[in-house]
Amino acid sequence: MRILLFTGKGGVGKTTLAAATAARVAGHGGKVLVVSTDPAHSLGDALDVELAALPREVRLDGSRAVLHAAEVQTRGLVDGAWRELREHLRTMLQGAGVDEVDAEELTVLPGVEDLLALSEVHRLAVSGPWDTVIVDCGPTAETLRLLALPESLAGYLERLFPAHRRAVRGLLAGIAGSEQVERWDSVADGLGRLAERLAALKDMLGDAGTSVRLVLTPETVVAAETRRTLTALALQQIRVDGLVANRVVPHPGSARGAAAGWLRTRRHEQEKVLDTLRTATDLPLRVVEHRAAEPVGADELLALGDELYADADPLENPSNQPSMQVTGGGRTLDAEYSLRIALPLHPAAELDLARIGDELAITVDGRRRLIALPAVLQRCAVESAVAGDDGLTVRFRPDPELWMR
Repeated sequence: MRILLFTGKGGVGKTTLAAATAARVAGHGGKVLVVSTDPAHSLGDALDVELAALPREVRLDGSRAVLHAAEVQTRGLVDGAWRELREHLRTMLQGAGVDEVDAEELTVLPGVEDLLALSEVHRLAVSGPWDTVIVDCGPTAETLRLLALPESLAGYLERLFPAHRRAVRGLLAGIAGSEQVERWDSVADGLGRLAERLAALKDMLGDAGTSVRLVLTPETVVAAETRRTLTALALQQIRVDGLVANRVVPHPGSARGAAAGWLRTRRHEQEKVLDTLRTATDLPLRVVEHRAAEPVGADELLALGDELYADADPLENPSNQPSMQVTGGGRTLDAEYSLRIALPLHPAAELDLARIGDELAITVDGRRRLIALPAVLQRCAVESAVAGDDGLTVRFRPDPELWMR
């Protein structure tokens, strides 16, 4: 399964390019679903069709090819799937001594709509006939929150409600001092299903076939946000397979006049921004020139997809270096190890490191991630850390108190 997520700053044209990519894949015989998790839901407008929660066919005129499209309706998911889980959480909190009113407020989980939207994408991906699922995500900030939710919520759930307790029938009722064993076992089953769903989402996002494609317009402010987004996604160990610069003004060539002069100046400014991005990252950068007419409808989108990818494979996913790599070795206290973390850092990045037990806490621009250290490094102490354009290298030496155990 190939899952490709499009995101970018609001208004850069990510929906149009996601739909154009889907049309290109379908036009070359691929079985593709394009689905929107963006609350704005403009995917139907781009395809010029009515969309709903259930995928529908969109035929490409002049060929037998079809793509399927859908827009996730989070309101219905909240009213359906989340209601039961929320009741289970409320029961658990009340059993732990939390007041009923407080338990009601605590189960209004921020971000639950995003989580359910991502869960619906996973359900569609594994249940349908498609070999490619292209996701039109919300703007960058919402997407970063969306992609971080499965791991963060899974961590909270395990701390509050460990798997070993969920596995023993009647145990939760005993802990809560309740005689309603069946009710508490139902709670354990419900939260166990939530844990399984979160684990499935984490696996989907971490799979080699899943990647993000960032859409931008060649402006200094947007490019700066793109570089910050690359860092944030790397921090979450989410693969990025490329950048698409949209709405690049056409080159006027040898034309003269005020309009041609304006185009020439604007194109020059945009090229400087694109050169900065090419220097800052080795990711593929595709360019789409600004069109006089807005591409609307499957046929227009197919033409745009052909222009965008030409002879290239739109689903190409360049193999990245491992997100974490340990080098070094030795069995004595003189051993040396290095942990390299692929983490592109923009020049103004604010970086903070902390060792917390067997984990390394990395905070970049206020976004924090706990990385579990490999077993050998858990018996070592941090010696130094060096940050560069291509990542972070942390050096370790054996801790005498732990090494010989």
